[in-house]
Amino acid sequence: MKVEEEIGGLLRCRHLTMGTAESCTGGYIAHLITRVAGSSDYFCGGVVSYGNGVKHHVLGVSEESLAQYGAVSRPVVEQMALGAIRVLGCDCAVATSGIAGPGGGTPGKPVGTVWIAAALKDRVISECYHFGTEREDNIRLAADTALKMLKQLL
Repeated sequence: MKVEEEIGGLLRCRHLTMGTAESCTGGYIAHLITRVAGSSDYFCGGVVSYGNGVKHHVLGVSEESLAQYGAVSRPVVEQMALGAIRVLGCDCAVATSGIAGPGGGTPGKPVGTVWIAAALKDRVISECYHFGTEREDNIRLAADTALKMLKQLL
């Protein structure tokens, strides 16, 4: 069974809903969730917050966090997950922010660096991952990892 199917079962059993706040995954997590028949029972929607303006104005990420830590950081991704819960009116959410590649990396944040958060109500877990240099692989791995983190919380 795929992780998105497992999550659907867990959400359905617990009468919970979920949403997404995606930057580097560009809506791929929402795509995985909505591939599952009946996902409208528990999936509220998602925000593709590729730009910092959307992170701030829609999800409520503080301008201070964006300026101090950058978009690819623990404070930002945690605020994205909590913001998704707030704006989508759901019980839990996942958030991703990273450098999918092939460009955009820096010595401190090379291509493949992705911060991922999962939140259930007001509880948030987050972790930084270093995947590879291939864009498609990074998107797929980030999405899969985000769903596995949410499964941990459920």
